[in-house]
Amino acid sequence: MARTNEASTQEKWVDLFHRSSDPQREFIVNGATIGDIQRLAGKIRLLAATSPKSPAYLCLCSHDKALVAAALIASLTGGPRIVFPYAFSRQAIESALESMAISWILTDEPDEMLFPESSVISLQMLEKGDSSPFTSSIDDDEPFLTLFTGGSTGAPKIWSKTPRNLFEETSYICKRFNLTATDIFLATVPPQHIYGLLFSIMVPLVASARVLPDIYVLPRNIVAAMENFRATVLISVPPCYRVLNGDFLMAHQLRLAFSSSGVLDPSDAANFYKQTGIGIHEIYGSTETGGIATRCHADSSMAWSVFTPVEWQIVDDCLQVRSPFLSPSLLKNQDGFFVTADRAEQNEQGHFILCGRVDNVVKIGGKRVDLQEIQEKIKKIDGVLDAAVILLTRTDGRRTDLSAFVVSDIDPGELRQKMMGQVEAYAIPRRFIAVEKIPVTATGKPDREAMEALIRKD
Repeated sequence: MARTNEASTQEKWVDLFHRSSDPQREFIVNGATIGDIQRLAGKIRLLAATSPKSPAYLCLCSHDKALVAAALIASLTGGPRIVFPYAFSRQAIESALESMAISWILTDEPDEMLFPESSVISLQMLEKGDSSPFTSSIDDDEPFLTLFTGGSTGAPKIWSKTPRNLFEETSYICKRFNLTATDIFLATVPPQHIYGLLFSIMVPLVASARVLPDIYVLPRNIVAAMENFRATVLISVPPCYRVLNGDFLMAHQLRLAFSSSGVLDPSDAANFYKQTGIGIHEIYGSTETGGIATRCHADSSMAWSVFTPVEWQIVDDCLQVRSPFLSPSLLKNQDGFFVTADRAEQNEQGHFILCGRVDNVVKIGGKRVDLQEIQEKIKKIDGVLDAAVILLTRTDGRRTDLSAFVVSDIDPGELRQKMMGQVEAYAIPRRFIAVEKIPVTATGKPDREAMEALIRKD
């Protein structure tokens, strides 16, 4: 596998931040320009010189896309390293502070209850910075960005990213999907997670495109933004596509739609395609691996097409990947491959099909049960709109009771009856819990911690 323009990676991303001959060019639609972002980056960059710690770490707690872009630019050009907590909650922020020697917390919404530390700074507290063209830079393979993941499956994990990680992936995405300066990005996901960071900040920067300022979640707001701002690229997650069903999507200027952070239901993708004529490009990957593969739901294939810079292999039914996108803090084998927790098989066309998670295969009474398989069978029952299956972790550490959360009005006894004959008796959930919607994290993934809390309250 040949790395993409390895020798010129640093030159590309340094040039990106001062190549614009027009500082008045918008980055945020009807908002911040490239010049505004460069000036803000200059202010943030000065923080590094005031810290006794080296390197200096700045915890960024903001959804403001211009501020996030400026912080990244500042870090890449000699400023403090950027840290994103997995959520803007006191618990998540304290976890970040306990894990790393963070010098400051930068936020555009100071809250003493949320940010109790004296190191909290606001935009108004930043000193006047140097807005001249950036000429300094950090090494291609030096970590400059730290992302926390967690909140749904236990203790947070910490992943670092290098300029090579982000820019090689960003450049590839721009070329793969032909993203250009004419595009306008609409995102329903926050920029502090890797999917939102790449697709609503980095990709528009590299493509010289524009982004809408807000994070749109409600269907009416998404549709209104599409129509009012003539958005061409939609960045979203499966729960949003689930609620975007209706004739109101007929008027739009979209040419691309992306989904990640969870498995997209084929029926939701089919409905979206029927309404818009746009096949959703589903992105498979993670914070630690970066993007791995994609598939488009305009056709019926469930196979994944691997990103060109990514090498892959299947060993003992598990997918393994090697690429320039992998976090340097990720544990790899002696050949440089990361062993994922996803089971996969190769098809005749040379692509792969995912067959469930290794950690979703559990034992109940000594029998193997695939939680993903049980979940999919429940979702196929008429009258069930959505479902999630978990194995409850008891306080003694043993996983025992199999529980299903269902968005349905069907009686639990009837659901249990419908499952008989489809799976073995030991694989039928002992509990069926009706909910209005499946609990999910900020990135759209099933929130296992929230579901366990609901079970214990039951």
